[in-house]
Amino acid sequence: MKTRLIGAILAIVLALSGTVVLTGYVRGADARAAAGAELVPVFLVTAEIPAGTTAEQAQKSITAKKIQASAVAPGHVTKLSALAGKVAEVDLKPGEQLLSSRWVDPAARAAAGDVPLPVGKQAVTVALRVEQVVGGAVEPGDTVGVVISADKAPGAADNPLTAQALHKVLVTAVQEGETTAPVQDVKTPAEPASTIMVTLALTTPDIEKLVWGQEWGSVWLTLEPEDANEKGSRVVNGKVVFP
Repeated sequence: MKTRLIGAILAIVLALSGTVVLTGYVRGADARAAAGAELVPVFLVTAEIPAGTTAEQAQKSITAKKIQASAVAPGHVTKLSALAGKVAEVDLKPGEQLLSSRWVDPAARAAAGDVPLPVGKQAVTVALRVEQVVGGAVEPGDTVGVVISADKAPGAADNPLTAQALHKVLVTAVQEGETTAPVQDVKTPAEPASTIMVTLALTTPDIEKLVWGQEWGSVWLTLEPEDANEKGSRVVNGKVVFP
């Protein structure tokens, strides 16, 4: 009799415990389902973004949308401003979420030996002496400023003139050029001049400025990172240098 009574009590206790555990699990599942159904804002790619495209250029191919939290990919971009100055490391396809890991600094792509031409720009190469290329310190992935000096600028009252015509231009390739033989002059012997071939990514109007500078004057490059200050630029002539 006692054995039957104890067995009945244990059965009741186990049944109650099972009910409590099951109820807790169901409530937890409901909570997890509710959390997964919560809408979270993400950025989606609307049109293909080729590798090497800058974040600024890619904005026209990106849209904001809210999706269920359960579908959000780890490492998704929460603010487009976080991608400033970066480029797409790989091709991005329509429909995929914007991930921080797929965007890198241009210099990082240069280290990997790959600095593709940004969408909408053209590549143009100039051959410059070493001293005109920051002593040869310019590398693929750097951004440079372009300074143009001209002996005779059309319509200028005071020649020659110098000005920084372009800012933060992406360098896509750098290679050593030929060593030119010096002009023979007994009075002023000269050393052979080494040149460096620098390929820049530019728009059509900026290419015209660069080529004009090469044809009618001289071109100098500066290392100009994204945080460089562009303020204070102006056209310099003799009156500015010697007021």
